[in-house]
Amino acid sequence: MVWPQRWGHALTSSKPILITGAAGFIGFHLCHRLLAEGRQVVGLDSMNEYYDIALKQARLERLNGFANFRFEHVDLADHDRISAIFASVAPEIVVNLAAQAGVRYSLINPHVYARSNLNGFLNILEGCRQASVRHLVYASSSSIYGGSTRMPFSVHDSADHPLSLYAASKKANELMAHTYSHLFGLPTTGLRFFTVYGPWGRPDMALFIFTKAILAGQPIDVFNHGNMQRDFTYIDDIVEGVIRVMEHPATPDPGWTSAAPDPATSNAPYRIHNIGDSSPVQLSRLIDVLEDALGRKAIRNLMPLQPGDVLATYADVTSLEEATGFKPTISIEVGVPRFVEWYRDFYQV
Repeated sequence: MVWPQRWGHALTSSKPILITGAAGFIGFHLCHRLLAEGRQVVGLDSMNEYYDIALKQARLERLNGFANFRFEHVDLADHDRISAIFASVAPEIVVNLAAQAGVRYSLINPHVYARSNLNGFLNILEGCRQASVRHLVYASSSSIYGGSTRMPFSVHDSADHPLSLYAASKKANELMAHTYSHLFGLPTTGLRFFTVYGPWGRPDMALFIFTKAILAGQPIDVFNHGNMQRDFTYIDDIVEGVIRVMEHPATPDPGWTSAAPDPATSNAPYRIHNIGDSSPVQLSRLIDVLEDALGRKAIRNLMPLQPGDVLATYADVTSLEEATGFKPTISIEVGVPRFVEWYRDFYQV
């Protein structure tokens, strides 16, 4: 098959970048950096109430301070609105960060994951196709490695045993993206994020929950007795990785063969990369570092492993480094105090 040669020349800085989930944690930080660098950004967000809407509004307020930012309040599942936005914006790059997040929430409200993560993502793919977008970068997740115990997690290994509907929906995004790369020559790159944390983070994440409880003198639930390991990745490393990938549209892999197919590449313009710190940390160690940053001890309520949780995550970022020359480097000893400083300031604690 012959695809349109969308990847043959450098990306320009004059055309707008469309970012979904702009009022979310990663989306906010990515928008803020690009805007500060003078790029034109169109941000989309449904502003749903999965977590504190006031935090999303505070992020959005900061972004609205930039003259080169345009915001669209829209649900990705709204096909007509999404199509109209793509037609009016004509973006060169699209970064899809909007999704219904949360492993545990998917156990109690599964249908919203199909609407947001499947129907919504399909609308993004169709918008990219119709607008001849040069590169679609989209958020996948480390959770798709599911039941695998082969460490570190490599994008070149199979990841077909997810343990939650959320994880399954992110795996589905990768498969959907490949079909559009194959059928329409749309360059797509999926990024499997590993436990992102930092200032302006999500209130449903462990670091946020622990900080709030410790400052209030309340106990924290520590699942699997603190023996879980996570590849905690600081937000600045994530943003740097996303921007590096944006500027390197996926291309067909000349070494790809159907006799021994590599899940991370293709003979179509398709790529998958991990973005993680590559240094898994015991949950109990994270709490130790948080206690030091807060100057207070936690009351630890040790609990068993929860359904849908995985025991460990550990990213092999070789493909990311080979493609972009970048790998995350910010440790929790640096990142956690930065989060605490922001939390104390934002909540006036």
